[in-house]
Amino acid sequence: MKIEMFLPMEHVPTVTHQEKKVQINNGKAVFYEPPELKAARQKYRDMLARHKPKRKLAGPLALHVVWCFLTDRHPDGSWRDTKPDTDNLQKLLKDCMTAVGFWVDDAQVCSELVEKRWVRGIRKGGTASGIWISVREMEDNS
Repeated sequence: MKIEMFLPMEHVPTVTHQEKKVQINNGKAVFYEPPELKAARQKYRDMLARHKPKRKLAGPLALHVVWCFLTDRHPDGSWRDTKPDTDNLQKLLKDCMTAVGFWVDDAQVCSELVEKRWVRGIRKGGTASGIWISVREMEDNS
């Protein structure tokens, strides 16, 4: 099975899973998510839920994600070589895909291609900014 989707967003969140905070309560560390991270997590879950497969993807998976950030200063389609780091962006997205039910565990992702690009303006049918995602089951070569 293969699933492709585009999650259109005027402003792609740049907050990442790494931005969890720690607070000390009675001598114990308690981790919490700041409001921006909670909002991004909920936004991803809501948008991904519209594309949830009827059955969870099984076995080894290949994931291709293109993060499309809106710009008016860079050429359309050019590489975004600034923060946030791709691995930090991916962690939150994959956690949300797990929570929504795309697969049992994101450890199933055995092949991963991640891109960050600048995009300009509005495209036919909506914004050009957002997240393009393709995930497919791979044959088990064991």
